[in-house]
Amino acid sequence: MPLIAVCAAWAVFWGSWSALLPAIKLELGMSAADLGLALSAVPVGALPAMALTGRLARGRERAALMVTTVLFALSVADIGLAAAPWHLAVALALVGATSGALDIALNLTTGRVERETGRRLFQPVHAAFPVGVIAAAPATGLARSLGLGVGTVLALIALIMIAASLSLPALRVGRGLPDSAADTGKRGLWGLAAVLGALAACALIIENSVEQWSVLLLEEHRGATPLVSSAAPAVYMAALTVGRLVVQALPRTPLRALYLVAGVGGGAGIALAGLGGTVLVSMAGFAVTGLALGPLVPALLSRSAADDPSGTLVWGVSTISYTGFVISPLFVAGLSGWLGLPAALAALGLLGLPLVARFALRRS
Repeated sequence: MPLIAVCAAWAVFWGSWSALLPAIKLELGMSAADLGLALSAVPVGALPAMALTGRLARGRERAALMVTTVLFALSVADIGLAAAPWHLAVALALVGATSGALDIALNLTTGRVERETGRRLFQPVHAAFPVGVIAAAPATGLARSLGLGVGTVLALIALIMIAASLSLPALRVGRGLPDSAADTGKRGLWGLAAVLGALAACALIIENSVEQWSVLLLEEHRGATPLVSSAAPAVYMAALTVGRLVVQALPRTPLRALYLVAGVGGGAGIALAGLGGTVLVSMAGFAVTGLALGPLVPALLSRSAADDPSGTLVWGVSTISYTGFVISPLFVAGLSGWLGLPAALAALGLLGLPLVARFALRRS
C-alpha cells in the first residue's frame, strides 16, 4: 500500500533523528543551547506550511503527497550538508516545513481514498509510523557503529523517501473536489476542527512527553541503566501500534468509545508511569498509555474525512492538533520545574478529562 510505505519512510527519518543528534552536535561544535535553538526551527517551519498545504492540496491530494514527499527527502539530505549552526537551523526549518506539508498531504490523501473506496485506512497508515521509528533508531545506531557518517545516513534516508514516493502513481484517487463539497468550508467546519483538534492535541501532548522525557525519568528517578531506559519510547511506540491495529481489526468500534478509552486509559497510564516507584511499573504505565491513546487520532481523522468531503476538517484537525507537539516540551519543562519530573508526567493524566467529557457529551 503506497500510503503505508510513505508513512513508514517518513518515520524512518524521525526515528533516526534522535540517534544522529549527538554526532551532529559534535561535528558542528554546538552547545546544548545552540542545538536547542536550532531544533526550535522545526515547528516554526511546520505550522505555516501545514496551513498553506491544506489550502493547496485539496482536490489534488495524490500530486501534493508526491511533491511533499520528494521535497521532504531533499530537505533531509540538506541537513547532512550543514557546516555551521545557522545552516543547521535553516535546514531544520525546511525539514519542519516539508514534514508539516507531508503530514497534511498524507492525511488528506488517506481521507480521500477512504471515502472513495470504503476501506478503513487511517489506523494501519498511522500504525506504520511508530513501526518505522522503532526500526530506524537502532538501525541508525548500528550504521554509526559501522562508521557511516551523518551525511551518508541522511542521504540513505532521502533515497528511502524518494523510493516510497515512486509507489504513489499507482494509488487510485480522484481529482478535484466533489460538487457536494463546494460550500462546505462555509458551514462552521473550523469551529468543529478547533474542538476535535484540541482533543487530539491532548493526546499528542502526552505522546510527545513520553518520547522526550521517558528516558530521563527512568535514568534519573528510577535508577535504570541507559540501555533499559532507552527502551521506554520503543515500549510506548509498540503499544501505540498494537492499539491502532486492534481497532483496525474491530471495525464496529465507535469513536465515542475511543474517547473513553483514551481519556481513562491514557490518563491513568501516564499517571502510573510518573508515580510508579519502579522501572517495571513505569514501563507498564507507558505501555498502557500508548495502547489507550494510539487509536484516537487516526479515528478522529477518519471521521473528519467521512463527514467533510472538502478536506477542510481533516486539514484543520491535523494542523490544530500539531500544536500539542509544539507546546509539549515547554509545558512539561515548566511543570517539572514546579513539581519535579515524575509528578509533572503524572499531572498530564488530567489531559484525559476533556476526552472523557467528550464521551459523556456525545451519543455517537
